[in-house]
Amino acid sequence: MNPFIVVQLSEACDVESPSYKAGYKTIADIAKERIRRVIKKIKGEQDGRLDFDGIAGKQDLGFKVFKLQESNFKIWRTKIETQEQVMEQLLLHIDPVKLNAETENILYELLLKSGVPLTAKIEGKDGCYFVNGGEIALILEEINEEIIKTVIDLKPQKVITLDRLFKNNDQLKTNISLQMKDAKVDFKTI
Repeated sequence: MNPFIVVQLSEACDVESPSYKAGYKTIADIAKERIRRVIKKIKGEQDGRLDFDGIAGKQDLGFKVFKLQESNFKIWRTKIETQEQVMEQLLLHIDPVKLNAETENILYELLLKSGVPLTAKIEGKDGCYFVNGGEIALILEEINEEIIKTVIDLKPQKVITLDRLFKNNDQLKTNISLQMKDAKVDFKTI
């Protein structure tokens, strides 16, 4: 089964329609329910069958719902005309992450900006997210020497982390940057 992306606008159902009366307020609600029913049907068809080729246990029958939203990162204003405006922008971007940004949304935005498809396998482990078996590691919640050791041991090609996790500890950031360089890992902070 090939992965696919479904795009459905959250268009309201007519209040007189059977769908609305059944509890589905939007077309997107109907689409999600249809996908859930197909997954349940496929799982039901697999129950009791012998799996000679080992495919049934490896199928990803889940789905994710992404809501259209703005970026999780603050936008740098390009029309800056005074020194005060420069200072204002610099202070605003000490932490470029928007106030109410959620970790999962940051994760997917950074993956998309890194060219990773939405179908990539993502595993959370020890405060990190590992993509495609450790090809990329994202550290988005906490950073310390133990987490860095875990990440380096997995030998990812690239590590992305948020600068705010260092809490202005430049020594820790420099040490980690050097450790990544020694391990031949492309290290980026945002």
